[in-house]
Amino acid sequence: MSLPHGFLEELRARVSISKVVGRKVTWDQRKSNQAKGDLWAPCPFHQEKTASFHVDDRKGYYYCFGCHAKGDALSFLRETENMGFMEAVEVLAREAGMAMPAADPRAAEAADRRSELARVMDEAVRHYRLQLKTAAGAAARDYLTRRKLGQGTQDRFEIGFAPDARQGLFHALRAKGISADLIVEAGLCARPDGGGEPYDRFRDRIIYPIRDLRGRCTGLGGRAMDPGARAKYLNSPETPLFDKGRSLYNAGPAREACAKGAPLIVAEGYMDVIALVEAGFAGAVAPLGTAITEEQLRMLWRLHPEPVVALDGDAAGIKAALRLADLALPLLEAGQGLRFAILPGGQDPDDLIRAEGVAAMARIIEAAQPMVRLIWQRETEGMVLDSPERRAALDKTLRAVIARIGDPSIRSHYAAEIKELRHELFGTRRARPGRRQGSRDAKGKWVPPPEPPRASTLSSMLAGGLGPEGAERLREAMILAICASHPTLVAEFESQIERLALHAPAHEVLRNTLLRHCHESPDQMRAHLAAASGPELERLLAMPHVRIAPPVRADAEPEFARMCLAEELAKLAATRAARAEIADAAEDLAGLADEGVTWRLAHAARARHQAEHPKLDEAADLGEDRRAMSAFLQNLLDTQTARKPKS
Repeated sequence: MSLPHGFLEELRARVSISKVVGRKVTWDQRKSNQAKGDLWAPCPFHQEKTASFHVDDRKGYYYCFGCHAKGDALSFLRETENMGFMEAVEVLAREAGMAMPAADPRAAEAADRRSELARVMDEAVRHYRLQLKTAAGAAARDYLTRRKLGQGTQDRFEIGFAPDARQGLFHALRAKGISADLIVEAGLCARPDGGGEPYDRFRDRIIYPIRDLRGRCTGLGGRAMDPGARAKYLNSPETPLFDKGRSLYNAGPAREACAKGAPLIVAEGYMDVIALVEAGFAGAVAPLGTAITEEQLRMLWRLHPEPVVALDGDAAGIKAALRLADLALPLLEAGQGLRFAILPGGQDPDDLIRAEGVAAMARIIEAAQPMVRLIWQRETEGMVLDSPERRAALDKTLRAVIARIGDPSIRSHYAAEIKELRHELFGTRRARPGRRQGSRDAKGKWVPPPEPPRASTLSSMLAGGLGPEGAERLREAMILAICASHPTLVAEFESQIERLALHAPAHEVLRNTLLRHCHESPDQMRAHLAAASGPELERLLAMPHVRIAPPVRADAEPEFARMCLAEELAKLAATRAARAEIADAAEDLAGLADEGVTWRLAHAARARHQAEHPKLDEAADLGEDRRAMSAFLQNLLDTQTARKPKS
């Protein structure tokens, strides 16, 4: 239904948004000023204890400073009551005492037609879900089981199956009294070129229903069971209900999750979305088999101001990320951007979660980089910038990229960020003309200035003083080096190594490779290590405290290395446990201290002391080699920790 000009403006002017919102929230009387129409409450869209949800009754808008939900009375009704636009207009019009304008007959007819098509789509979904439970769906059920999609997941996403029958759906829907024209118009069947009855579009495929933000099934996605099928994935054609370029898979549930504070994660396909949602990332969506369109991008921003785009780390994934960045540049607004989480090793979210767990995916999402970094990487990666001309060419390219940004403020911030990145690449400051850079010694002889420290030195752990985290990283390096030198030990200590929280991403790669291949032969494991992390492994083994450690040497006895590994793991666990206990106790001391706090501090200190100075009775005595090695390693770590550059 089309509304006459000015109708919505008058409706908003007549309706008090505070009354509409007040039915769902309790106002914070300390922060609110009712007389001025300045009202605050805990947000109804996400869980919180403080009042960060603001309503301006005079302007007729609301905004949450926590989850960034915003809108007017109409959008509030639509979000909280799951209403359609016209339904919300009718509700507010009744409250305001305004008569709804007469319906446009043609618009009403089109709306009725879409409602009929939505009913046909729901019947098709029910049919396909039943077919998954039949004998014809056995292979599809086996596939879903292999992909770890249990019955609860299948029900949640309404997954079905289309058997390999030319007119199975067509005859089922006709038996329910649905006309052939409606079935074809819904995109479920197609008419043969030579005439005759319509045939099913989806055959021998697993079916994924696609619903819009109102919850209507507008289209279907089908994955072929036959590996030789011409198209692995097939979507519904364009219909009065379905527009592929304006739709997102799982958009409705993701909107609800984002309103409660979840991040919006943009994945590549159906299975990635399902894997993310089942892993706890409820705000996951996906485009439907094509590059993200401008309409889809605007839709993403309506769901969340800063979506995280999670793409495969292979060449195709990087290319897709860059295409999206180019699309987004002219559309950027203050508080409205994109972040990119590039997954390692060409994995997609489903692969990563199944291989390394939910925590690995969470780390990838948390480490998502802003779009400016991705663009900088594209323009500089692989380039040799060793001449003024080449640097000038880079500057020209970057200026052209920045010029595409429409918002002047964002354009200015991008220019400042790229300037900083440029300084990091080329070095920041050169000596001013006439500035003396050297000095003279006591005899008057000219002494040139010392060479500046290398970037690798500046970024090293020792340059800034180790501290507790740096000391732990040294011990982590020792543990991984012993494992890499004696691969047969990994299986014995598998559970301890798996639970180990590592500070460095490079250490994560090494640990994951060791665990993944711990039951293979030592030679096979070394080959996998070299392939997965060759440079990182070389750097690890070249660290000073690792290079000279006895258990890492080629001639070290396996039993001696096993004892050293066990001791290093125990010391690291004890150190971290002590620090955690002390941190918890410190929080308790901020309130009311009691005897329990004192006991916890003493217990933590005693546990650390026992780990670092084990008392071995005669039955457990491992000999002088153990004690000598323990003293050697501890002294080496203490020495490294104590070394700090002079200021």
